Amino acid sequence: MPERDRDRTDHLVALVRRHLGDGNVLGVYAHGSATLGGLRPHSDLDLLAVVRHPTTHAQRATLTEELLKLSGGEGRRPVELIVVVHGDVRPWGYPPRRDYLYGEWLREAYERGHVPEPEDDPDLAPLLTMVLRADAPLHGPPPATLLDPVPPADLRRAITAGVPELTAGLETDTRNVLLTLARIWSTLATGGIRSKDAAADWALARLPAAHRPPLAHARAVYVGDEREDWRGRAVRPCADRLVREIRTAYGAGE
Repeated sequence: MPERDRDRTDHLVALVRRHLGDGNVLGVYAHGSATLGGLRPHSDLDLLAVVRHPTTHAQRATLTEELLKLSGGEGRRPVELIVVVHGDVRPWGYPPRRDYLYGEWLREAYERGHVPEPEDDPDLAPLLTMVLRADAPLHGPPPATLLDPVPPADLRRAITAGVPELTAGLETDTRNVLLTLARIWSTLATGGIRSKDAAADWALARLPAAHRPPLAHARAVYVGDEREDWRGRAVRPCADRLVREIRTAYGAGE
């Protein structure tokens, strides 16, 4: 991880400990691109915090205000911070419960005063799986000390559950949607969780030639080789083919 990103990560860990209580924060863990082959130009800084007690509304509001200042903007990576209560994820149960979420795609809502509330979140299944496999503590013990492994059936169920909502954002978040669909297909077919660019490589080797160009462009933008430009690209047919492959792979695993 570049020194600038490492310094920002250290600052974020200190922020979490300060606002959620040093004695309350059991562990903070890196996941995502930083642990799956390295940060790319469009990568977020992805952190999971495990706490002993649920956060209060005031804590969530203050943390959101602070993250709005630190996340995104010119020269700053977006931050995604998930907080879970230890007793909500161990012992494991489906769907798992999320205590707090900060993500840049929700910035407009945060700026209008929205404060994230606890809710059930199937997307925690792949996230906790990545945290456990990465084994990258930034504060606290190894993640396996605090987290149970996610059963494979629940992982498969969770990553497919969000496909309709994901594809609904194809026009506004094209790059991320295509790359995430490729990652879902890859995970269902192989059981591994790849970085977005590695998942795209895997999928490109298996897609029909007619559907490769949009995904190849999404990958090139993600790694910083091209500027985003979707004009004249058959995005919807590519996404539809990826969704069909996901359904086939999910059915094959049942």
